[in-house]
Order: sequence, then C-alpha cells, then structure tokens
Amino acid sequence: MRAMILAAGRGERMRPLTDACPKPLLQAGGKALIVWHIERLRDAGFTDIAINHAHLGAMIEAALGDGSAFGVRIRYSPEAEALETAGGIRQALPLLGDAPFLVVNGDVFCDADLAALRERGATLSADGDLAHLLMVQNPEHHPDGDFRLADGRLHRDGEPRLTFSGIGIYHPVLFAGIAAGTRAALGPLLRTAMDAGRVGGAAHAGYWLDVGTPARLAELDARLRPAGT
Repeated sequence: MRAMILAAGRGERMRPLTDACPKPLLQAGGKALIVWHIERLRDAGFTDIAINHAHLGAMIEAALGDGSAFGVRIRYSPEAEALETAGGIRQALPLLGDAPFLVVNGDVFCDADLAALRERGATLSADGDLAHLLMVQNPEHHPDGDFRLADGRLHRDGEPRLTFSGIGIYHPVLFAGIAAGTRAALGPLLRTAMDAGRVGGAAHAGYWLDVGTPARLAELDARLRPAGT
C-alpha cells in the first residue's frame, strides 16, 4: 500500500515561522515534522510515499530528495496554488495507484499504529467502504468535533462527536468526481459517502496533536526532546 503526506498548506497560523520555511520542515525534537512522518510510515511498511507541496515546495524537495536517505521512495505532486485536501489527493492519484492508500496530514503528530491501518485498508473497495478514518477526542480548540462514531461507522450527525485526526485510508473511487487541478475540500466527499454508509472509522486513545501554532510546536518539541536537552 502506498501513502501520501499532505504538505501543501501555507501555515498561516504558524507565521512568522513559515514565512521562510515550509511548515513540514519546522523542527520538533531535533527533527523536521515531515521526517517524523516518513520514518513512522517506513517502520509500518509504507515505503512508496507521495508528498504534495505548494508554498516553498522546492525546499521540501531539496531537504528530502528521493527518500533513499530514509529508506523509502518519495515522489512529489507540486501545486502552483494549494488545491485543498481532496484536490491535492486527486492531483496525486497518478502517484498512488488504483488500490486504497493512506493519507496523513503533515501538520499533525500521532502515535497511532499505522501498520494496523494498513491492514484495514485492504477491506476498502470500489463497491464497498471508500474511506476509513482515525478519530480522536476533541481538543480544546475544536470542542464540537467532526463526526459521530458508532459501531465502527462514521456519521455526519449525532452525538457524541469525535475529531478527525487527519489520518485516513481512502479508495481512489472517492475522488473520481474531481477534475485534476481543481480545488476541492475533503469534508463534502466524506459526508456524501457517510450518507451512503460507506465510511468506517476507529477511535485512537493515544497521543495526538494538531501542530498548527507555534505554541503547539513548542509543546511537541518539549515532548520529543530527550530529558536534559
């Protein structure tokens, strides 16, 4: 199974840190955020990785190269302007193939078992489930959550609600209605698929952080740095 890291966001909430550095290259624990993702994906058996980029994307390619330094193969999907989540995934489909694939938001940190998600992806199909999302408890900055999880299925309505972690597995058919190069959000696609009963989910009880602000980056840095450094 292939994987994709979403890395095209401008990182407005991270300014001024992102004025001269793309958000995925910001460091926590002495390592770029995106490198943490690459290494965890590799360790879970994902060795073919696509990365989209827009803002300062050349710096990402220069820092990561072809991925051989990390034991993976990296291919890039450049965007002249960020295409949002669904648009970015649609643009990268030629790099992801015809089978289900894992997508990770570049600006989250999570200790989830990605190998287990890899196994779950084998159950997606063009005429069955089109997505499987990892959900987490609602953080302080997003108290109302996104979707209701009940018996392994996700629903757009109802309580209690959980927050989408930014980590999910998708079947390429989910993006079939989007033209390449089109800006498109992921939420509407997921809600339509939920209404058809075609989105599964699971709750993650471990560590998760939306690394969206300098304060949260500092929090993650403190967590990842060895004691006394």
